[in-house]
Amino acid sequence: MKALVTGGGGFLGKAIVRLLHERGDGVRSFSRNEHPALAKMGVEHCRGELDDAEAVKHAAAGCDIVFHVAAKAGVWGPYEEFYRVNVLGTRHIIDACQHHGIQRLVYTSSPSVVFDGSDMQGVDESLPYPEHFEAFYPQTKAVSEQLVLQANDQNLATVALRPHLIWGPEDNHLVPRILERGARGALRKIGTRECLVDTIYIDNAALAHLQAADHLGIGSGVAGKAYFLSQGEPLPIWEVVNRILAAGGLPPVTRTISPALAYNIGAVLEKVYTLFKLEGEPRMTRFVARELSTAHWFDLSAARRDFDYQAVVSFDEGIERLRAWLAAK
Repeated sequence: MKALVTGGGGFLGKAIVRLLHERGDGVRSFSRNEHPALAKMGVEHCRGELDDAEAVKHAAAGCDIVFHVAAKAGVWGPYEEFYRVNVLGTRHIIDACQHHGIQRLVYTSSPSVVFDGSDMQGVDESLPYPEHFEAFYPQTKAVSEQLVLQANDQNLATVALRPHLIWGPEDNHLVPRILERGARGALRKIGTRECLVDTIYIDNAALAHLQAADHLGIGSGVAGKAYFLSQGEPLPIWEVVNRILAAGGLPPVTRTISPALAYNIGAVLEKVYTLFKLEGEPRMTRFVARELSTAHWFDLSAARRDFDYQAVVSFDEGIERLRAWLAAK
């Protein structure tokens, strides 16, 4: 098949591109910048922005399936930017699929679309969207996910996947942030509860996208549904953080602040950054304070049943691979 992967040069996008290429599928990447690593694989590339409807339509021409991975991520920034990429861009992807008669769309969502600030312990996909979001990323991703699922019909089969905290070698988001803040001594445990979280190693996240795609079709059991994805190995959140730090040769986090203090600091910093239009992002936000002081693990029964999802790389093995990659760097 011929697949379009938006954000093909990103962390997850590149892993999906690599798997598709290795099994012999034709692959085209769509992103803002050129990516030499993809060119070396012989992957076709279309350069453009998701808010450019014609560029998206051009990129999708001749494809049999779209993996819409690209997104505006992060916990801080203007709403307009998140809306432009995440909502408007997703509308353009759906329109391009409908225009070209592409019958399959796999959308990369996030568990944060159903996070209401409280514990998510063994929850399944019946969990509703919250009435309030404390960050623009989950807010706009929730809108986008609903657009994708609502577009599922007799001409276009859609599925939304919700991988949680993707990490591993070549990570350019989660692991670097943890290591950078750990090196500065800027990390603090939030609260003393042993909140369990589940993450997902990059190879498992990428493989799950192909598994879902292979089971996706008009009227299939996967079509029109959202699925949580993770390792299936919930661990205390600060054990996860400390093992990533250890993989980078850094000491564990030992100092603690209360969840209430972290939340209040986040609220104050958000106001300061907004009032003075400061560059960068606050060291703490309300959303991050809630994320780091609550449990996040999921019932994976639906993904296992509907498209045979299973983590092929364990957390322990993933940590060793990360350690080796960081050492080689």
